[in-house]
Amino acid sequence: MKINQHYLDLQSSYLFSNIREKVAAFKKKHPQEKVISLGIGDVTRPIPGIIADAMRKASAEMTHKETFRGYGEDQGYAFLRSAIARYYGTKGVSLNEDEVFVSDGAKSDMGNLSDILSEENSVLIPDPVYPVYVDTNIMAGREILYANGTLENHFLPLPDKDIKADIIYLCSPNNPTGAVYDKAQLKLWVEYALENDALILFDAAYESFVQDDTLPTSIFQIEGAKQCAIEVSSFSKTAGFTGIRCGYTVVPHALVLNGTQVYKLWLRRQTTKFNGVSYIVQRGAEAVFTPEGYRQCKANIAYYLENAKIIQKALQKAGIWYVGGENSPYIWMKCPKNMKSWAYFDSLLAQAKVVVTPGAGFGVNGEGFCRLSAFGEREDVRIAVEGILKSAK
Repeated sequence: MKINQHYLDLQSSYLFSNIREKVAAFKKKHPQEKVISLGIGDVTRPIPGIIADAMRKASAEMTHKETFRGYGEDQGYAFLRSAIARYYGTKGVSLNEDEVFVSDGAKSDMGNLSDILSEENSVLIPDPVYPVYVDTNIMAGREILYANGTLENHFLPLPDKDIKADIIYLCSPNNPTGAVYDKAQLKLWVEYALENDALILFDAAYESFVQDDTLPTSIFQIEGAKQCAIEVSSFSKTAGFTGIRCGYTVVPHALVLNGTQVYKLWLRRQTTKFNGVSYIVQRGAEAVFTPEGYRQCKANIAYYLENAKIIQKALQKAGIWYVGGENSPYIWMKCPKNMKSWAYFDSLLAQAKVVVTPGAGFGVNGEGFCRLSAFGEREDVRIAVEGILKSAK
């Protein structure tokens, strides 16, 4: 028996595990202190009532012979896939409902898509980046190249014609930086992928936070993207499903690589290795796309974006460089006094009892920066930014 040796190439622990351990040690030493987290990537507002009502109704259906449901449809129930396709229609994107695959979350599909792609592919990943993109490709033993996000390009790297890659990971609005690509920038990536017979894996998990109508919320709003891209999205941040688990992936019929329709490969993978999301959860997800569901979800998003504004104003007052927050729940700030990421984390925790996410955990180019999250209670956010202001003096 042999193990997958590539797992030994991973860092020994996950970024967020390190943070939890440091915070736990601080709380043990200072049990009387309240610690406020601006590093949290989890939602804190409860799910909208209309979603809970839909799931209660679906749960009750399961108690009656006439409405009981067993195994679900392979790609997700048609009622949800149809609702998602109609939602894309509001973006000007035409989809067939069978191009939509319901999943248990964007993170799962971003990792699982690796199953249908050869280990021989080279991968181009932005730096800094959500660790899952890197780790899942290390697990597969692929060559990883990096597109450098920097303060100068506002952490929105663009294609380099001297770098040739087979798979490209893009996330917009971005986690961790909160930066958002405009249509012209995404058009450059689509053109690059088409010229190099490459595949774009586009993470749109935060698309519902985009407030600027001129910014794209789907890669498929860019001409030619259906021939070179797969899009993954989620209800986690849109509707508070982080603990409920539901997302979706769009694989266009027009996406053909090496003479093979990628749609068929993903369908085969899912029907073999995934049994779907529960009927109850999918009914809850369907409610997101009703007029009232959309309104209630938008109210929660507006709450988080108001938190982001409070953080932005504090950083502006302190003269701290940042990006993000307008169309994203994340703000990417430069650490005061040119401090290293983990040094600033330790200092802020000790002095202000505030937790942030060290940028170094997201890649080499994250060093000297940290991620702030707007997912929190309003009063906690106000208290936390006061601590940041004091630490910057």
